[in-house]
Amino acid sequence: MGGTIIVTAILAVVIGFAFFGVLKRIKYGSSCCGEKDALPPKVRVKDKNKKNYPFRYLLSVDGMHCSGCVRKIENKFNTNDYMWAKANLEKKEVSLLSKTEIDEKTAAKIVSDAGFTMLSMKINSI
Repeated sequence: MGGTIIVTAILAVVIGFAFFGVLKRIKYGSSCCGEKDALPPKVRVKDKNKKNYPFRYLLSVDGMHCSGCVRKIENKFNTNDYMWAKANLEKKEVSLLSKTEIDEKTAAKIVSDAGFTMLSMKINSI
């Protein structure tokens, strides 16, 4: 009977630590791509005037699961001076603004290089 109490106490402590670890991740943010602090810095777009981006696309992307995934795919597009991407995790979409016309193959390659799969690409009207 004494052994059962000890095992129960140890189990309660382990469950407690696991529970508080999950709460910490929810509160402070974590990702399947690593902890928030371990992610690469966000690539900032230099030209934020949307009027300079006449081509607009909406990409449906598979494989985004966390804020780290969002940063990875946005960074991959935003390293190009002529592109500006904003990912939506809930919708699994990337809104892409571009100064030049982009074909589906090029967009799919950039998405793939970021580690994801492009399902579709639609031209967005202004």
